[in-house]
Amino acid sequence: MDASLLAAVVSGAIVALLLTLFGGGGSVLATPLLLYVVGGRDPHVAIGTSAAAVAVNAAAGLVAQARAGRVKWPCALTFGAPGLLGSLVGAHLAKAMAGNHLLAGFALAMAAVGLSMFRAPGSPGDPDVRIDPDKALRLVPVGAATGLAAGFFGIGGGFLIAPGLMAVTGMTLANAAASSLVSVALFGAATSVSYAASGLVDGPVFLALVLGGGVGVFAGARLAPRLASRALLARRLFAAMIVATAAYVLWRATLSQV
Repeated sequence: MDASLLAAVVSGAIVALLLTLFGGGGSVLATPLLLYVVGGRDPHVAIGTSAAAVAVNAAAGLVAQARAGRVKWPCALTFGAPGLLGSLVGAHLAKAMAGNHLLAGFALAMAAVGLSMFRAPGSPGDPDVRIDPDKALRLVPVGAATGLAAGFFGIGGGFLIAPGLMAVTGMTLANAAASSLVSVALFGAATSVSYAASGLVDGPVFLALVLGGGVGVFAGARLAPRLASRALLARRLFAAMIVATAAYVLWRATLSQV
């Protein structure tokens, strides 16, 4: 295995580890890792490839959450279906944008992810929430807008999906985090299919990311109980790392425009 593929395996492990530990926010590091650690040169290929890997990781996590009974399927699908269409539109728009401009926007989205993670969780929510026509009417536009952003920036969108589900339905954080994986998997799959159709997904790197992701999920599951007592502090340290990485990506994108 050459150095770049080995770096992709390690990057996939890091992203999956962080996704397992913190949920929303972990996937935004995939594109910077592909560009600045693995050595990718095309931002579009990095985004398309990372979206494919994030979709696989989310699907694997969804299976585990579904078995545990945490996924609120009616709410999740009502949110995810319009978001699937939004993500296809977002990916189409992003492919038409210059790579350095896309990276600058991606950096701003990363910063928003990081800043959103500094907030402490709100009310515990309702574990027995049910879908109704009023909730459905509010979920559809929020899902479409979130999918558009996820497809455009090539991020899983979990940091937007979980709060959106909680705000509209009143479900618990645990149910929202689990249910959000439906949309993360759908949005990532739609984005990566769009990019793959344009020849903008690196197959070997994608497989290396998925291989590393399996290791990261296993390690995260072992580590999560040890962080339980310091979950908020760990989440905020991770958020600070995301904001710092966003600043670096924005700096690099700005340099490439000079």
